Formats: sequence, structure tokens, C-alpha cells
Amino acid sequence: MSKKTNTFLFILGGTVFNILVTVLCFIIFLVIYSKFLYPQLPESSGAWVMPVIFIASIVVSFLIYRLAVKILIKKVDMEKHFDPIFSNRKRTRPKY
Repeated sequence: MSKKTNTFLFILGGTVFNILVTVLCFIIFLVIYSKFLYPQLPESSGAWVMPVIFIASIVVSFLIYRLAVKILIKKVDMEKHFDPIFSNRKRTRPKY
């Protein structure tokens, strides 16, 4: 496979991984809320708990994703297998 294909598959896999981790964190936080916090909080707390759980799951999944990428960078030579997304080439302006 070419470097561009590897880069595309890496981005696609990272996106799927991040979405799955977000959904998993959301489910875990929702179960924790329903088992432990729901019986002790008033019923009106449901209006603000869902957005808080959603934002917390996004933050936790981002942290897990960053940790996974750091571990992957240590184990894999990124320049050998992947094409840079943003190149450092300077574009020359056409002379008029």
C-alpha cells in the first residue's frame, strides 16, 4: 500500500475509534448516573445531566484518543509509513 492509502486508513480508523470510544463513555456515564446519582438527585436534574454526560464523554474520549495516538507514535515510525497531511512545501507565486 502507498503512504497516501496508509494515511487515509489511519485517519478513518482513528475516526471510527474515537466515535466508538465516545459512545462507550456515554453509555458508561449514563449507567453510572442511573445507578448511583439518579436516586439521590431530584427529577428535574435530568434536563442538565444529559448534556453534561455528553460533553464529559467527548472530553474523556479525546483524552483516550490522544493517549492511544501517543503510544502508536512511539511504536511506529510515522514518516516511514504515512504521508504528511499538511506539506511544508512553499508555494511559489507566479511572476507576472
